[in-house]
Amino acid sequence: MHKRLISAVVALGLGISSTAFAADEGFNAYINKLKAEARSKGISEPILDSAFDGITFTHRAVKADKNQPEKKLTLDQYIPRAVPDWKVKQARRLYHENKETLDRIGKEYGVQPRFIVALWGVESNFGKLQGNYHVVEALTTLAYEGRREELFRKQVMAALQILQEGHITIDEMRGSWAGAMGQCQFMPTSYLTFAVDGNNDGKADIWNTKADVFASAANYLKKSGWNDKYTWGRQVQIPSSLSDSLKGTDADKGKTLAQWQALGVRTLSGANLPQEDIEAWLVQPDDNHGRAYLVYGNYQTLMKWNRSHYFALAVSHFADKIY
Repeated sequence: MHKRLISAVVALGLGISSTAFAADEGFNAYINKLKAEARSKGISEPILDSAFDGITFTHRAVKADKNQPEKKLTLDQYIPRAVPDWKVKQARRLYHENKETLDRIGKEYGVQPRFIVALWGVESNFGKLQGNYHVVEALTTLAYEGRREELFRKQVMAALQILQEGHITIDEMRGSWAGAMGQCQFMPTSYLTFAVDGNNDGKADIWNTKADVFASAANYLKKSGWNDKYTWGRQVQIPSSLSDSLKGTDADKGKTLAQWQALGVRTLSGANLPQEDIEAWLVQPDDNHGRAYLVYGNYQTLMKWNRSHYFALAVSHFADKIY
């Protein structure tokens, strides 16, 4: 009897449905395709063997991907929950405990340390919530599932390269359901692009070494356009007559503060905007009655990290409270 047929008979005898068996067969065939691609990119057989050993289709990763919560909170509700007082107190304590390292890295990369700490807190609750998914398994599952196959296949290849280069072992390579890793929650491609050695020990360990986490986050921001001469922006008042066509972060919607002043935009207290020659964009993520912000280039950089206004504003408000 054909080997595949024998396996199918055994599976059915154990009560495993033919549909589930077919899915497993398809998943295993997909793994073989990934292995072939990885070999062509120079990944060694020992790495492939250890990375794919025993992995299975991870239904909970697909479920998490499909069931990401839709926005149900306004910013007025979301910001206090994302940046609660207890987390601010913890951030201030950690900022001062790591001040020497943060100041050194902040100066080296041109990034204010308070933003590094804010990202650290928002991404992983200061390293406490890094995720416990087998990264290669989760990424392979999401690639095979197919809705964003190209994206996740690329991440699988990057994860294998990280293993090939010896940055971490397969057992230690844990992360979120989407494959985001470490205390700064870098996707594998981001790790390869931005992770750096912050304590000069020859490794870029974003899982366990705070100096590496801080330096990697700062390097990401700097390479993405951060300018430490400025902050991120500010909440503002806008006139009800202001056209919605002026809102947004598209390049052609940027205006100087003087131009926004002439259009009737004021600080939250109603005062004139600063007399600073800097380009700003007007964003109002909720409806026309929700919070409005004038944001600068650094906010645009935070949006490269995560394309969510809620994320960028949580980090920004958090950073404002760290001193």
